[in-house]
Amino acid sequence: MSEVYRRAVPEDAKRLVDITYRAYGLIRELGLRWPAAHADLPLVLKNIEENECYLLEAGGEPVATVTLSTSGEAKAITDLPFVKWFAADPDRSNKGYGGRLLDWVEKEIVFGRHGHSEVTLATAQKHPWLVQMYERRGYERILEIDAKNGDGIMYLLRKNIAEYRYADPVRGRA
Repeated sequence: MSEVYRRAVPEDAKRLVDITYRAYGLIRELGLRWPAAHADLPLVLKNIEENECYLLEAGGEPVATVTLSTSGEAKAITDLPFVKWFAADPDRSNKGYGGRLLDWVEKEIVFGRHGHSEVTLATAQKHPWLVQMYERRGYERILEIDAKNGDGIMYLLRKNIAEYRYADPVRGRA
């Protein structure tokens, strides 16, 4: 099945609403107030228009999405590129789509196109597996934040993508 990595356009919004909303189910259960957890069509369209929203298509269908923030809401805590709204279709889990898309955005967009050697993202301490997942992907915790909004401790994580060795998708090794 062929895979296509590309920037999202408004016509992708309905499918991205579906993927994002379903993928963020646990976030809603945890009571986290992340905008992506409450994705609807106007919010997803705004994200596509105001940021760099990317997707991975498999067999002609979007299966994963991630956004590189350009709208500035992360500027209060970091000057580095900030990744958000990362979601993979839960019906196609364990196929590596999300990881491959995130690798592509880090390597081709953040490093290749924008020339940044580091990238950041944030996640919640109370999530049962996200912190560990990002740490396995080479991210390290650099800041703890409690915005006193009910989300609890949030971690800002950073990854040096200039030094990180991406696996060769053909040979499966760095």
